[in-house]
Amino acid sequence: MLTGVPLSLLDRSRTRTGGPPDRRDADALRATLRRARRADELGLHRFWVAEHHAVPGVVGSAPTVTMAAVAGVTSRIRVGTAGVMLPNHSPFVVAEQIATLAALHPGRIDVGIGRSLGFTAPVRRALGTTGTDGFADRLAELLDWLHGRGPVTVRPQVPAPPVWSLATGSGLEVAARLGLPVVVGGPLLRDPTALQRYREQFPQGRITLLLDVLVADSDTRARRELLPQAVALARSRSRGDFGPLPSPQEAQATVLTARERADVDRALADTVFGDEATVAQRLRDLLDRTGAQELLAATTLHDEGAEAEADARLSGLLRTAG
Repeated sequence: MLTGVPLSLLDRSRTRTGGPPDRRDADALRATLRRARRADELGLHRFWVAEHHAVPGVVGSAPTVTMAAVAGVTSRIRVGTAGVMLPNHSPFVVAEQIATLAALHPGRIDVGIGRSLGFTAPVRRALGTTGTDGFADRLAELLDWLHGRGPVTVRPQVPAPPVWSLATGSGLEVAARLGLPVVVGGPLLRDPTALQRYREQFPQGRITLLLDVLVADSDTRARRELLPQAVALARSRSRGDFGPLPSPQEAQATVLTARERADVDRALADTVFGDEATVAQRLRDLLDRTGAQELLAATTLHDEGAEAEADARLSGLLRTAG
């Protein structure tokens, strides 16, 4: 069944080719706010933003600041992060920022916590990040601050908002031990054993499925719209170049190596796309196999109008598909 499965969006504030280059970053953030307003009007469950640093193709570098802007232009949708990368921050400062948002927007703030480091060594040095060692302890410390168990009191004092772990590998075990719901995607979706262990260790656990998904008139159109995202990802892996999202025409004309073509094919194979019937069946299969209770769609399209149409079609599908 798909009816009743909560649908949320993850928006990474991607820059796009076209338009004045000196306005791309600001335009990407404004596009995120417009998408959030549309998601609010569609009645979607959550709108989450991400954290990336010094990446030309992604300008969502300050997730709690972006959350504040999103919450300010919406009225009912829950606003969260996927996620705040805890190795880059003091757990106490993150708790203060989240508590401030929760005080200003009561009942609407979520926080997803991840452990990824900066994209390159210079970025990691700029962030003062030393590594992911001790992540579980830092996450437990953050929970203590949010729940009022620290040696000093986080201000403002508010009820602790929900916290998710962005889980990869051993992250599922950490989440189970700390009693946290998880956001899972990528290779974990092909590893039912890991998800089963999480459920055994934490029977009350909640799984949110992070997925690139697109509903379109046909497989052909869907693949065309998704190609820029796949090409950008392939180029970033082989060339270390994660630039603005190309248009479908630019992506089609991009000359790729054999390895890059394989990465593009792999990215598209991991994406759920097609017409309503195709997408509905694949989503049912994934939800059944993973035991997930919520869908967090992460697709970004070059054309904002096409992206708005895709969000609306996916929302309609989850409302009507049994």
